Amino acid sequence: MLYLSRFEFPSEDAEWAFFMSVKRQCYNTFYPFKVLGSKGITALEFEPVTILYGGNGSGKTTALNIIAEKLHLERDALYNRSSFYEDYLNLCRYDERTPVPAHSRVITSDDVFDFMLNLRALNQGIDNRREEMFQEYLEDTDKVNVWHFRTMEDYERLKRVNLARRSTQSAYVKKRLMENAREQSNGESAYFYFTSKIQENGLYLLDEPENSLSPARQQELMQFLEDSARFFGCQFIIATHSPFLLAMRGAKIYDLDADPVCTRRWTELEAVRAYHDFFQKHASAFEKRE
Repeated sequence: MLYLSRFEFPSEDAEWAFFMSVKRQCYNTFYPFKVLGSKGITALEFEPVTILYGGNGSGKTTALNIIAEKLHLERDALYNRSSFYEDYLNLCRYDERTPVPAHSRVITSDDVFDFMLNLRALNQGIDNRREEMFQEYLEDTDKVNVWHFRTMEDYERLKRVNLARRSTQSAYVKKRLMENAREQSNGESAYFYFTSKIQENGLYLLDEPENSLSPARQQELMQFLEDSARFFGCQFIIATHSPFLLAMRGAKIYDLDADPVCTRRWTELEAVRAYHDFFQKHASAFEKRE
């Protein structure tokens, strides 16, 4: 599915025209000006899967954030904005093939990281409460049978004591406390975050989704994204340098490290070639020995 077909950024000349209109003042940064225009990136045309490849400072994350903000896509984690962000967005244009669905979103590494931190904090709180309940169980099973009801709090305490008396310690705690929200690794939690946020028929911008994922999990995510694009009406714009994600079938890849920026096959990219050459050099180490 194709929702966003083309996005236009201001050219370097348009950026300079804006600077000339700004009253002379001291600013620490003009970001996001001078990032994409200086690399000659004035427009990107998209396919159902489009990948922005490049090293740190190549502008791929900046491009994703600009597109996401211009389209008002949902996001979880906050990100740095400058005083000139709105001015830059006003100079951007885009073409929709089909109206972008309201549940479309951008997913960044910070989103995934915050999700995992929140799970840890939640689980720590659950673990602390579990210890308190173990103590409550011991106290409640030791209560005498005489009760004097004065408030509804007394009634709730009686129900708790009765539950303790007819349950084992572990059953008592299990009935009163939810299981830990996470019984899995960080990689599994990160993978779950992507699969829970990506719905059918949506536009999704993913910023380095390979972070926190093992090679095996990256391949699982690649398959999930491929299937979502082919069968479930999703469009993806992905910033990555993962060879597994770069190998997605039918992906249009922009090499932001090239001068000028151009499209390439994944096997032509410098990072992928580095992996290829490394394993070719050590191919004998993988040969089966009797």
